[in-house]
Amino acid sequence: MGEIDTASAKIAEIIAAIDEIAFQTNLLAVNASIEAARAGERGQGFAVVAAEVRNLAQRSASSAKEIKALIADSLKKVDRGAALVNRSGETLHTIVGSVQPVGQMVGQIAASAAEQITGIEQINLAVAQLDQVTQTNSSQTEQLAATATALAGQSQSLTALVGKFTIAAADPNPAYS
Repeated sequence: MGEIDTASAKIAEIIAAIDEIAFQTNLLAVNASIEAARAGERGQGFAVVAAEVRNLAQRSASSAKEIKALIADSLKKVDRGAALVNRSGETLHTIVGSVQPVGQMVGQIAASAAEQITGIEQINLAVAQLDQVTQTNSSQTEQLAATATALAGQSQSLTALVGKFTIAAADPNPAYS
């Protein structure tokens, strides 16, 4: 933007020089017209040339004014562009400042997620251990049920065997006490 501003200033200087040359040429053409008028018939050809030079000087002056106006407009636009660039820079700086805390938050979220993963792994391990204990308990319960069934059968056999024996009436005074 600074380079555009510098180049525009140089162009403005050149336009001012062209404008000054056009003004001086116009004065010379006016003076030449006056001298041609004093010369009478001999100066008529010179008067035509002086009039053309004057027209060219006026066109140069008019073009210089148009260029000057365009340069002034361009300078205004450059200034507005520079202001927009400055504001964009400030906005980008603000955005960068806002992104840093977000990055820190994302880091904290990642750390929390890692902790949660560790916790979930521990829960999965505990559930696997509970499943193993449950399966062991189930197996032991089946064994106990089988043992209880076997004991019940043996108890019935024992009851049947004991039932074959008759027990005499109990002596109120046993011989050995």
